[in-house]
Amino acid sequence: MELGVFSAILAGNGVPLPDTLDYLKSVGIRWVEIGAGNYAGNVHCPTDELLKSKKALEAWRDEFKRRKIRISGLSCHGNPIHPDKAFARENHRVQRKTIQLAEKIGLKTVVLFSGCPGGSKKDTVPNWVTCPWPPEYLDILDYQWNEVVIPYWSREAKFAEDHGVRLAFEAHPGVVVYNPETLLRLRKECGKAVGANFDPSHFFWQGIEPIAAVRELKGAIYYCHAKDTRLEPLRGDVNGYLDTKRYDRVSERSWLFRTCGYGHDALWWKGFVSTLRMCGYDGVLSIEHEDSLMSPKEGLEKAIEFLRPLVIEEKPGKESWI
Repeated sequence: MELGVFSAILAGNGVPLPDTLDYLKSVGIRWVEIGAGNYAGNVHCPTDELLKSKKALEAWRDEFKRRKIRISGLSCHGNPIHPDKAFARENHRVQRKTIQLAEKIGLKTVVLFSGCPGGSKKDTVPNWVTCPWPPEYLDILDYQWNEVVIPYWSREAKFAEDHGVRLAFEAHPGVVVYNPETLLRLRKECGKAVGANFDPSHFFWQGIEPIAAVRELKGAIYYCHAKDTRLEPLRGDVNGYLDTKRYDRVSERSWLFRTCGYGHDALWWKGFVSTLRMCGYDGVLSIEHEDSLMSPKEGLEKAIEFLRPLVIEEKPGKESWI
């Protein structure tokens, strides 16, 4: 198992690809996850240009080769089943281009969201259902899964499979795949091209123990993010952990995304890493930084320092990345 970094946080702060790779090499990182569009942005991966121009693709790949840094995954988190048809079409286009680029560079894993449709054919915004009552909520779920989610992702799973790519869905509240049960439902309906990008940070505040979730998803974990969450009991014990306040209102929220080690200690992370390996995942732990209390470089360097002693580094298997 090796450490990697999801470069989106640096791309989002305007750091160009060559400078990002130089920085990651300087802190001992050999694997990088690259945003290829949609919510992840494509500052470090101009997907359309790379697919059109062999010269541009070779120059792009050379940036990684010269620094002996390898790509662990392409990410295109979006909502291709959004009820806004124009928005959905663009997200779908980017997603398919990302899959095609992954095939072109010999990469096996694309990281993405399942998305969320509206509550009916007439809706204009997504509708994420969190409870079975009033009874019309169950009608919404029936519509979403049977008329939108399963038909769409069955086609996309076949498209990915035809291109030699696996889809690693990041379970996230607000989209239809948000926990192990919904991930496994999608996998059952759409086949083994569908698997998980396991991000423990999204599970903590849902009341899910990520180590137990790893066991439940044994054999279906295709990728893994390393990101932590700190629960704030003084807030959560009063209002619960369903919190819609903006992330920058840090002192008012019941939970916060934190750099690894600032939400859960080394003992927990040792157990997490060991359980991943026990359940068949021995790939890259891709550090994702969304800690609002630290700058990108400070958060990344603290996460690297914290995680490196906990990870037994070996040569990753060829089946998961280039």
